Amino acid sequence: MSGDSAPWQPPATISAMYEKMGDQKFSGINRPTSGARDERELEVGSAPLQLYSLGTPNGQKVSLLLEELGASYDAHYVNIMKCDQFTAGFVAVNPNSKIPALVDKDGPGGKPINLWESGSILVYLAEKHNKFIPTDPALRVETMNWLFWQMAGQGPMSGNFGHFFAYAPADKHEARNYGVARYGMETQRLCHVLDTHLAGREFIVGGDYTIADMCCFPWADGLFKGGYKCNGVTCAEFLEVEQYKNLKAWVDRIRARPATEKAMTVCTNGVGKPWLAEK
Repeated sequence: MSGDSAPWQPPATISAMYEKMGDQKFSGINRPTSGARDERELEVGSAPLQLYSLGTPNGQKVSLLLEELGASYDAHYVNIMKCDQFTAGFVAVNPNSKIPALVDKDGPGGKPINLWESGSILVYLAEKHNKFIPTDPALRVETMNWLFWQMAGQGPMSGNFGHFFAYAPADKHEARNYGVARYGMETQRLCHVLDTHLAGREFIVGGDYTIADMCCFPWADGLFKGGYKCNGVTCAEFLEVEQYKNLKAWVDRIRARPATEKAMTVCTNGVGKPWLAEK
C-alpha cells in the first residue's frame, strides 16, 4: 500500500452511504426493502400460462422453453424502469420483485401456482411436459449441475461485469476499474469453463438440447452480440469472446433453432408477443 493512501474505513452503517451513491441508472429502483410500492394489479389473459417478463437474458431463458414446448401462454411486458415489478399484483406472484415470473392456472391438483426464479420455472415446465429434461438419472443430475452453475455463476457474474462496465456512475473511475477487472476476469473464466466443456459436444448434456442449454444460452449470446457497451467499446471486443470457439459454435447452433428467433423477441419493445402486434 502506498504511504499517501489511507485504508478505506466503512461508516457505522451502510445507510450512511446511500446518499453518496449519486444519480445512476438504477437509483430510482434500488431500495434496501422489499414489497409493493403501488396497488396496481397484473393483467391476466385467457391462456393457461401467464408470463410476466422482460426481454433480458433471465427472461429469455423461460421464453425459449415456452416456444420450444409450443405452450399456450400470454406474455406481459414488465417495465422495470417504471417499477412494474413493485406493483401489488407482481409482488403477490413474486415477493422478490424480479423477472421472470409465471402463473400456471393449471398447477398441481388443478390449482393455480406462482413460479419465480428462472431456473425453478425451467425445471417446473420441463418436468410438467416431460420434455427437455433427461429421464436418465445421471444425465438429469448433470443437467442440474449446469443449471445451478448458470444461476449461481454465469448470470450473476456477467451481470456484475455489465453493471460496472456500462451502468456504474461515469465519474467513479476507481470503482469501475476494480469492478470491471474483478467481474470481467470471472466472466472470462466462466466462458472458458463452458467453452472447454463444449469441445466435441453439440449441446451441454448428453447430446440433446435441454434446459441446461436454454439457461446458459441467453447470457452467452448477449456477450457475443456485444450487448454491454461503454463509450463505443462493446463487451464482445473488451472480453475478447471470439477466442471461445466451441462456445461460439454452440451459440450459433441455438440461434439457428426456429423457436429461438421468436423466443428472443418476447417481452421486448413494450410488447409481450411482438408477432401478434404485427398482425
